[in-house]
Amino acid sequence: MRHKSWAFIGDSIYQNHVHSLLCQLSQVEEHHVIYHDPSFHIITFYFPSHNFTIYEIWSPLLVHYETIDDPGVSSKKYMNLHLDILDSTWTRFYNQYDYMVLSGSPWFYNPSIIFEKNEVIGCHYCPGLGLKEYGAAKAYAKALQLSLNFIATSEHKPIVIVRTWPPSHYEAGESPTERVCNRTRPFREGEISGAPADLKMREVEVEEYEKAAPIGARNGVRIELLDTYHLFLLRPDGHPGPYGTYYPFDGGKQQNDKNDCIHWCLPGPIDTLNDMLMKMVMNGNAHDSASAML
Repeated sequence: MRHKSWAFIGDSIYQNHVHSLLCQLSQVEEHHVIYHDPSFHIITFYFPSHNFTIYEIWSPLLVHYETIDDPGVSSKKYMNLHLDILDSTWTRFYNQYDYMVLSGSPWFYNPSIIFEKNEVIGCHYCPGLGLKEYGAAKAYAKALQLSLNFIATSEHKPIVIVRTWPPSHYEAGESPTERVCNRTRPFREGEISGAPADLKMREVEVEEYEKAAPIGARNGVRIELLDTYHLFLLRPDGHPGPYGTYYPFDGGKQQNDKNDCIHWCLPGPIDTLNDMLMKMVMNGNAHDSASAML
């Protein structure tokens, strides 16, 4: 990896992944932060002895979006989601990447008003606005298709890895503060099948990957699918739960905050991702990389 660069493009779950990688690499060399934007949504880590760079890039939807307030409910927000415009947060640096890891995120489940050609074509989870429902999976398919087509037909030719959807493990309760993830051991095979909505998102990823990979191959761009969905589905014990805040039960107080059943503890299951990535890069077989970890 000397004289190379990696870009990790996604949401805060990717920040989990990058921090895991930085911990592992620190056994060889400590990194330097050579750039970050004011919000720390874009961070560049550099390893001078190896001339190796890691870009952590916040782009949870891969396409352009703006967050707006609901005029009727001041506390409610929507996203204006433009399915035909890529997010320049990651595309403007594209020619600098030797390797890319990207994925969609649960942000696609958020209330969104959907645009194409600057015209509203629908919305997701926006009752009261009088707009046609445009499902999260359909929006993700469009965003992923646009992103992968850009990559597959580009003159720049990085190795691109599409990581599949991150499963959550919320259980029990109807309100956000009642839902928990307090299991202390992995699931066994057959104990869980996954949430239908999450399974649909993974299906979208497989379909869009299978469309884009042959196009990329003809153009000399290698696109791989790292299918981690099932692997991580079996690890409900790896989330922070109530411990996303310091000492949530200190002094006998009740836990009133939401449990975090999406992000991962460090060290924890997400460390496995780096082993899988290295195996993929060296061997070029994404399916074997994931299967070997089960």
